[in-house]
Parts: sequence; C-alpha cells; structure tokens
Amino acid sequence: MASPLVLGGTNGRNVCLLAALANRHGLIAGATGTGKTVSMQVLAEHFSRIGVPVFLTDIKGDLSGLACAGKPHKKIEHRLVKMAIPDFSFDANPVRFWDITATRGIPVRLSLSDLGPQLLSRLLDLNDTQEAILSIIFDYADDQGFLLLDLNDLKTSLSFIQENSADIQKSYGRISAASIAAIRRRLLLLEQEGLEDFFGEPSLEFEDLISTDKSHGIINILDARSLINTPKTYAIFLLWLMSELFENLPEVGDPDKPVMVLFFDEAHLLFKDCPKAFVDKIEQVVRLIRSKGVGIYFISQSPSDIPDDVLAQLGNRIQHALRAYTPKEKKAVRVAAQSFRPNPALDTEQVIAELGVGEALVSTLQEGGIPSVVERTTMAPPGSQIGPISKSARNSLIAADPLLARYKTAVDPESAHEILQKRQKSLAERAEKETVKPKKSRARSSRQSVGEAFLKSVARSLGSGFGRKIMRGLLGSLLK
Repeated sequence: MASPLVLGGTNGRNVCLLAALANRHGLIAGATGTGKTVSMQVLAEHFSRIGVPVFLTDIKGDLSGLACAGKPHKKIEHRLVKMAIPDFSFDANPVRFWDITATRGIPVRLSLSDLGPQLLSRLLDLNDTQEAILSIIFDYADDQGFLLLDLNDLKTSLSFIQENSADIQKSYGRISAASIAAIRRRLLLLEQEGLEDFFGEPSLEFEDLISTDKSHGIINILDARSLINTPKTYAIFLLWLMSELFENLPEVGDPDKPVMVLFFDEAHLLFKDCPKAFVDKIEQVVRLIRSKGVGIYFISQSPSDIPDDVLAQLGNRIQHALRAYTPKEKKAVRVAAQSFRPNPALDTEQVIAELGVGEALVSTLQEGGIPSVVERTTMAPPGSQIGPISKSARNSLIAADPLLARYKTAVDPESAHEILQKRQKSLAERAEKETVKPKKSRARSSRQSVGEAFLKSVARSLGSGFGRKIMRGLLGSLLK
C-alpha cells in the first residue's frame, strides 16, 4: 500500500492524503496569488513519486518547474519545521510537455471522429437544428465507412450533403441549407482563432498519458497559455479526456493508489454557459470514473464556481484564502466554509479570510471515506522548482522526448475530403452522360448510379477495415 501523501503540517503533526482514497477527487480553491498553483505542484510530484501518472493544465506557464530540482530557501526551511517529512529532498520529476499550438510542447491533435458530433456542436455553439445536421454528417460518414479527421473533411462533407440532399435526406432526415451555412460560418470562426491544426491525425492516444518512468509516474503538462484564450476549446478538450479515460480504462474499484490523476485549472470554464443536461453528464462521469481509478482535482477561485452536484463528489479539499469585500464575495466565503466538516476549534468562515500565502484549510477523506474535520494547515513545499524553467531547458526536454517523433508531423490519410471529392466528380460525370438519354431512363439510371456509388464505397470500406461504426466518446453517446 502506498504511503500517505504529506500535504502540510499543523500543531506539530502532519496533515496527509491517503493514496487509496485519492481517486475520490478533490478541490483546490483560493484567490489569485494565495498558493493554489504550488499546492497543485506538491500534489502532482507526490503522485509521481508513488508511480501515478499525472495530467495537469498549466495556465500561466509556472508548472514547468516540476522538471527541475528546487533549491534550499529560508521560507522552505520555515515550512519544513512545522511538519515531519523524512524523505524530503529537492528533486526533478519526469515531465512531458504538450501544447495544442505545438510551440511549447508535443503537438496535441484530435480527429473529428474521436470528438463526435455532440462535443463538436458544443464547441461550435450550434443550436438543436444545426446539431442535428452535424449528426447526420457523422452518421452518413459512419454508414459509408469513411473518417472525419480534420476541418477539410467536415467542410467537404457539408458541401456534399447539401448538393446531394435530395437523395440523402430520404434516409437521414431533412437537411436545411440555412443550417449548413451557419455551420460553415462557425468553422470559419474556429479557423480564425488558429485552431485548424488542432483537428487531424495523428490523434492523441490516451495511453500515451498513462505512462511511467521507472518507479515514477510521468507528469503530463498541457501548456494552456494560448488555449485559455479559447475557453470552449479548453473545456471540450478536458471533457474529451475524461470521457476517453472512462470509456477505455477497466474497472478497478478502489485501488491502493490511483491509476491516474487529473488536475483541471480554471475549472469554472468547464461549466460556464453549460446546459444543465451537459452538466448532469459531467457529474455522472465524475461520479463513475473513480471506479476506473482516476482522480480528478478541480482548481478554481471558489467552491461556488463548481455546480453543487459535482462539488458533492470532491472529497479531498484544500481551501486557500478568499478575500471578501462585496456581498457576493462574502457569500462565496460562507459557501466555502460550509462545505467543510466543522472543527469546534476553528471559526472556518473567519479563518478563510485570514489565511496567509502558503496556508490553507484542509480536509481529506480518512479510513472509511469519512471527511476529516477541517484544519488550518501550513502547506508542504515542493521538491521541484517554484516557477518556470528556461525556454532552452524546456526545448531540450521536448526534443529528447521519444513521443515527439510520433506526433510532430501531421498526416493526411484518405478520409472524407478525398473520398467525397472523388464521389462528387463521379456523380457529375455520370449525370453529364445521362443527359443524352430519355427522361425516364435518365431518372432510373441516376438512382442506380447513386446506389452503385454507395455500394462501391461500402465495399471499399469493408475491405480496408473501416466498415464498422466509429465509436464515439462517452459524453457524446450519453447526450444523443
């Protein structure tokens, strides 16, 4: 059984997180500048040391310091006096850098087929009618046995569906030209935000996030400094990751330590302007994914940023200082205080406003899954560097990463764009030839040509192994 993780110290004793209950999720909250990022850093390196892979989002670029050993400092020595950490040392951690823009890490891409119509509709902010059109496109691609990988595939599919709507809507339902035009406009906005290269191949494989280096778990850092400027893309990527892990990992119950731990900074973006049905599905995945051994830790300024049904699933909590000057802020402090198991020796609501940098109110799950009473805690210092490493050091680590070769260069295999262009050309050539025949014969021949084209495509797909339906992510399938 993995040893407890020392979070900090209070009154001459340590405050710990039990590794066996770390998959019961958690929350790190507090105002800007109160120490949330360092607390996340401490937890990440603790998990790594016991062999647990970690995924975290780096909003400010500070967490690259996990890759470099820290240095002695008076403030760190002052903290260590308040707790007993027998194996504390300044060490680097095995780190892997990822970046959607491919400028500060290994490129991250997702294929549209992996994302699915529901998550893509959420990203494009489509209404119900437009989402129905998008679902038709995905269903048609599945039935015809070709893949939707990048935005070119989707744009060509939109054109093909519109130009052949008379035949296609007989099997798939009404196709609105206005809705197709609206989807095209949304795709243009996506391209203007610089996200065109986010969609394509090779698509990120979740197995590459669950890896170890000897006895340590790899800490996967997603550089989100650019991504945070497109918050919907940020949220959709995190939702995709949760659904992929849930869909693909086996049931393990309550393991001695987590299979993987995720840290989601700026967690309120997951729920901002989110329909209730979508929030319900996120809550369902958060509740169920712990049986896969996955722990999720949300980082935000206040517990009130997290919906109540999700907040109820977060058993391990670290609350840094909150400042309360307005009625709304005072209410947030009250909500944060009431979310803890009371400690008769503390006025929790008052203490939240008094906490200094590096201090926190902490409550963790104990044996039997019972929350401990809240305690005012001096948080343990990290063994790695606080703050970012140099650009050259980061680039050296990225260049030496064996996964860079797999993901560095985008590939464009034959998919919807190429297949539908050929199909449309073939249909146009046949239609041109049929113009010399009588009307009755032409109509019959036209119907046959479409059917023959479909059958030939299916035959080719079956022969190449793509004849089966493409599996969607869990969140997408739940929202159908």
